[in-house]
Amino acid sequence: MMNLLKVSSLLISLSARVSYAAQPIYGQCGGTGYTTPTNPAGQAYATTCTLAPLSPTQVPSGGKPPDDTPRILDVFKRCQTNASITLSEGFWYIGQVMDTLNFRDVEINLLGRFEWSTDIQYWLRNSISVTYAQRSTAWRLGGTNVQLLGHGKALFFGNGQTWYDQNQNQGNQAGRPISLTVWRGTNIVIDGITWRQPQFWHTFVANSDNVTMSNLDMNATSATRWSTVNTDGTNTWNSRNIFIKNWVVTSGDDCICAKGNTTNMHVNNVTCYESGCMVVGSLGNPTNVVDNVDNVVFENIKCIHSSNAAWIKTYAGTGRVNNVTFRNFEFDDVNQPIYLTPCIYTGQNCDGSRLGINNVRWENIKGTSRYNIGAAIHCSAAAPCQNFTFSGIDIKQKNGGGAVKYLGSNIANQASSGLAFTGTCAANWPQQLDGNR
Repeated sequence: MMNLLKVSSLLISLSARVSYAAQPIYGQCGGTGYTTPTNPAGQAYATTCTLAPLSPTQVPSGGKPPDDTPRILDVFKRCQTNASITLSEGFWYIGQVMDTLNFRDVEINLLGRFEWSTDIQYWLRNSISVTYAQRSTAWRLGGTNVQLLGHGKALFFGNGQTWYDQNQNQGNQAGRPISLTVWRGTNIVIDGITWRQPQFWHTFVANSDNVTMSNLDMNATSATRWSTVNTDGTNTWNSRNIFIKNWVVTSGDDCICAKGNTTNMHVNNVTCYESGCMVVGSLGNPTNVVDNVDNVVFENIKCIHSSNAAWIKTYAGTGRVNNVTFRNFEFDDVNQPIYLTPCIYTGQNCDGSRLGINNVRWENIKGTSRYNIGAAIHCSAAAPCQNFTFSGIDIKQKNGGGAVKYLGSNIANQASSGLAFTGTCAANWPQQLDGNR
């Protein structure tokens, strides 16, 4: 019976006015100690579905694991409305893409270890497009009122080392899949999941509204000479009302990143190792696409041995960055803590960009820099940055090095911004330094 799908077939009365008939599938649930799951409003779900993995124990190295994907997709389809789904403890093996966009009023409880296959050619051919920059994903999740709950037990293992070695330090490989994408979702909660060795980005939020992602633990670390490359914690795009809290991330790339048309995003209590920490961008590429980022707060952030801490990167494109706050940052051994460029990666047309960057605050930014640059900000001469303010900036070189420099160019009212700039910043100033300047 371990492998049977168990579904309630009871008529569950929710109130004197509302009742839902469960959808019988096969198997049964209930019994001594059974508690009817309830949704966030306290109402009982009409259907409860429980599935056990084909392999309750781990398949030994060199063995051929089963593929749980068809059974998972089946239960997701059968129980996609007004249901509580549980994928039980054990070892789940994912050998195919999962495109699950029609959930409504559903909680998905993940209690096991989920391992994605190493069949690189399959994933390169079949991973699901997410439109942005030709990226694709292994799992696309969407719908309305959906909770993906790991309960501190769920582990997503992407077999990323296979991808890191195959990629050999190259850039964004077409078809290399993001682990999990929230796609056209509304009222989504993701909580209590651990990631290890993702294939590409850990997560992506796209075309979605009201997404909360909390209590997540992410780690991408290569054990060979090839680096992970593009294993970001998350990127948000064309989405609004994003709430991120209580994360620990080791990513080797951007930790949390607000990309184009992200609105109303709040990030709180995140610790990032070996990353780009908190970033807005990249924006403005391609140049004919309007990329706006509005109303973003990053606060209570720790950055350890990272490239940057609190920064903004754009191309010389179209759009704006407006009303961004970096608050209460603590960091250690960061290459260049505060950084802003209007011409990321190219160093071209830096002073011709009209993508405005305005109303940005850096508050209580404290820690040690790897070299003697605490801040390097170059705004476009064609669109000088407006209303930049700084307070509580305390950056020192690590290991007792000398004073750091604060460099800035084309910042309106720079002298009254709250930061004592010590010089100008060149247009093509690099994102990462290799020594003192």
